[in-house]
Amino acid sequence: MKAANDPWQLDIGTEVEDEFGTLNPEELSLNKAIKNAMRGKVDMMTCAQGYVMTKMGNHGDARKIFESCIKNGYTSAMTWMSYMEHNGFGAAENPAAAAAWDKKAADAGDPIGQFNYGLDLLRGHGVELNKELGKAYIDDAAEYGLKDAIEVQKSDYDYNVVTPDADNWKYEKRIF
Repeated sequence: MKAANDPWQLDIGTEVEDEFGTLNPEELSLNKAIKNAMRGKVDMMTCAQGYVMTKMGNHGDARKIFESCIKNGYTSAMTWMSYMEHNGFGAAENPAAAAAWDKKAADAGDPIGQFNYGLDLLRGHGVELNKELGKAYIDDAAEYGLKDAIEVQKSDYDYNVVTPDADNWKYEKRIF
């Protein structure tokens, strides 16, 4: 609550929309990012707000922002959608959908997408196991200079060098 004489709490006025435009528009807020995304008006700042929202647990709005960013060509939003599918944020965990987002980002030239899809292929997680193709995607990411990809290359493509032990259960083959 704002104190009446607190000089640090400025009342900029209430946002009012009419046929002439918006008076006192909300700026640099999560609500503004959602509004922009819903209108298809996105930029790097709006897309970055999707990251903030998913870290806050607001996965539904994060998905809306990422989907709008993807429609506008932001490949980093594809890797965040993969992260959400992979971890079951805002929907049931879906390794196949996660791998599909990784591939889409990889095929668009995103080095994180290349790296992640390479790992998907090396593990056979969400996609059919294909070590040779996985290595090729890792190589593409390493050529870009991605340090984790270079580390996997140097380890003879042992993806465990970049996988925390706590995540190993996620990649085990499930029988049911």
